[in-house]
Amino acid sequence: MKQLINHISIVLTAIFCLVMLEGCRHQVEHATRVHQVPAIYPDYVGVTIPAGIAPLDFNFVGGNVDLLDVTVRGSKGGELHVQGEWADFDIEAWQQLTQQNAGGELLFTVCVEHDDQWTQYDDFKVYVSKLPLEDYGLTYRRIPPGYEVGGANIGIYQRDLHSFDETAILKVSAVYGHCINCHTANQTDPSTLTMQFRGEGGGTLVQKNGNQQWLNTRTDSTKAAGSYAYWHPSGRYCAYAVNSVHQNFHVGTEKRIEAYHRFSDLILLDTQTNQLILSPLLQTEDQEIFPAFSPDGKYLYYSTSKPCNLPAEYEKVKCSICRIAFDEKTGTFGNEVDTLVNTAATGKSYTLVRPSYDGRWLMFCVSDHSNFPVFQNDADLWLMDLKTGEMRELKEVNSRKTESFHNWSSNSGWFVFSSKRENGEYAQLYLASIDDKGCVTKPFLLPQRNPKKYYDELFDSYNVPDFTKSPVSLDVHEVHRQVFDGKRQQVTIR
Repeated sequence: MKQLINHISIVLTAIFCLVMLEGCRHQVEHATRVHQVPAIYPDYVGVTIPAGIAPLDFNFVGGNVDLLDVTVRGSKGGELHVQGEWADFDIEAWQQLTQQNAGGELLFTVCVEHDDQWTQYDDFKVYVSKLPLEDYGLTYRRIPPGYEVGGANIGIYQRDLHSFDETAILKVSAVYGHCINCHTANQTDPSTLTMQFRGEGGGTLVQKNGNQQWLNTRTDSTKAAGSYAYWHPSGRYCAYAVNSVHQNFHVGTEKRIEAYHRFSDLILLDTQTNQLILSPLLQTEDQEIFPAFSPDGKYLYYSTSKPCNLPAEYEKVKCSICRIAFDEKTGTFGNEVDTLVNTAATGKSYTLVRPSYDGRWLMFCVSDHSNFPVFQNDADLWLMDLKTGEMRELKEVNSRKTESFHNWSSNSGWFVFSSKRENGEYAQLYLASIDDKGCVTKPFLLPQRNPKKYYDELFDSYNVPDFTKSPVSLDVHEVHRQVFDGKRQQVTIR
């Protein structure tokens, strides 16, 4: 009897809460119709999303508003209704709605109240792709945009794409005095991971299945430690660039900063033997930079530029896209280099080559000059069809500001990139999908709860984003111990 009374009490309490909630809602009555889509931030009008993505919360930015009312109806069924300062959707209800409508559409009806008067805008659609995004989330580096040193919150982070949860993988506060960069997993698999630590006592971390190995990848033959890494799909080899990066600051122009490298070569680390594999074709007077293996591991792509007098001639740094054959069984490179895109033919610079994991596409940055496009306002994303060799500008995703640091999802149907389109200074993350014909959808900004407030108050840039199949596990205490212990295994030349 007591249990029955408790059950009835719970049910009555739930009903009371629902009644009170409905009583608090403002009914949309006598709304004035405006025949235009609502001005919202972020601009999610007409985007394509994967089912199960975090809710597309948004703010109304089309004028003064006291209350925002949003109804979302699925073409295959289901409905959501929210009301408040911004469109704040319940995560579980949103995911259920998007999964129910995979391959269909979501129709948004937006009404705003101001001074007791309602205004209703034209409906807009969001498309839910049939193609899933099966990866857990994203990893990225959060850092002020190139003008600050230090900062306890600078670090490598991961974000669950199916919620708003963000966690730090490793922050500078754990290894104070060191710069953390070049975090790279093997084709979105975080069980194979490498990072570079710069600063006094720095080194290269290679982690496999939770086992950390700390290396000194600098030798008398290689000039510098490894950076800008990319794994061979076997997980045995990892390619690095060895270089020295510098920054110049401009005064009295729109351009504030220029990054350049005084030299750059490519090396390959055999993680089973801790030996470096060198090729004279990858260590020339030219600058070889940003390596990337083909999905089958048979080729290493990279960018290369002719030597010039830096920093005075920084505008002469123009890169071509090349590739060289690699034999996994013998661990040797081929004897010739193929040039896929030649700067001599166009006068442009081609960098940050990223092949899709299904072997179909090659995505890269194009800018007027430089081998470090993140500081180039004119940097855009381009796509090459590896079946035909045809390439085109991705006008669907490019803006008048910088697009760079792109990577593919594990199924090659989605990609992420950083863009400075908001204000030209802070890079934010956008996602888009691509089909087998190379058609690309309108990109959407990484969802956040109350996004206007979040992005207005965030003074970090997102860079080097990548998808991750599962959460990254890194023993931060062991990292701290190893960094300050200073013991590094010296690599040798094979």
